[in-house]
Amino acid sequence: MTSLSCSIVVRAYNEEKHIGRLLTGISQQNLKEIEVILVDSGSTDATIAIASAADWHFPVRVLHIEPERFSFGCSLNQGIAQSRGDLIVIASAHVYPVYPDWLEKMLSPFEDNDIALTYGKQRGNSSTRFSEHRIFAHWYPDQSHLRQKNPFCNNANAAVRRKLWEEHQYDETLSGLDDLEWARWAIKQGYFLAYQADAEIIHIHEDTPRGVYNRYKREAMAFKRLFPQEQFNIMDFVRLFSSNAISDLSLALQNGSPNENISSIMWFRFMQFWGTFQGYRQNGPLTWDLRETFYYPSDSKIKSTAQPRGVKPIQYNDIT
Repeated sequence: MTSLSCSIVVRAYNEEKHIGRLLTGISQQNLKEIEVILVDSGSTDATIAIASAADWHFPVRVLHIEPERFSFGCSLNQGIAQSRGDLIVIASAHVYPVYPDWLEKMLSPFEDNDIALTYGKQRGNSSTRFSEHRIFAHWYPDQSHLRQKNPFCNNANAAVRRKLWEEHQYDETLSGLDDLEWARWAIKQGYFLAYQADAEIIHIHEDTPRGVYNRYKREAMAFKRLFPQEQFNIMDFVRLFSSNAISDLSLALQNGSPNENISSIMWFRFMQFWGTFQGYRQNGPLTWDLRETFYYPSDSKIKSTAQPRGVKPIQYNDIT
């Protein structure tokens, strides 16, 4: 059997607009001995045709699951079960790597045997909402943290050890945050997480207000499963919506942002926290560090503090 640097598992549903860019970025990586497992949950567009094209220079294996079976955890378990790599990189179908050493940077922390999971930086593009730019900057700073004991992570851009997944697979019953549940388990076993800022991807969210609401509601529903004592009441909604919206508006006005940014800040933050409120209803408290990570506005500006890397970014000019 051919030795692999890693296997990459991608979850997809109707991603014809984005999947080609991700696969192009993978094809430009310095690491070449890889395989890609695309787990498709019933796409009706050209996602499968694009992924099945013969010119990616690496194998793309397409697995199909019925839409009624879909959960984030189920898709990952199916994909990992069919993969061959000892290290499993997980990527959303609507992300793409910035640099050709993305995989190298993502996998390098595994040289430490105490690392169970790595995850990388996420940034938006020109279509990303102003508030989501701030969330990315807050959740994924420019500085790496290579021995993290907090279970915060994100499977849009992450990697795990296969042998640990074999001990504890992803929870298929959660509505989201399967990554957080797995990370909590790994930390309880004595392992660390590694945040690798140089493993950078662009994460494209083009949600409508309803999409933002649904995303945060399902994540809150999962969170209350993981933290049964969590509480998020109407006063939490009012306080967090107000503080985040005011913080965003203040920075947007300082930056001279156009009116559409001002408008999107209001509906995005409202839907974010209204969805959270609805998802957390009838549940009870949460550790401060995770509560702060997920909900509180950062005092930092959007402007990056990252130092130039001296690595030429991947060129995507010909990809739509």
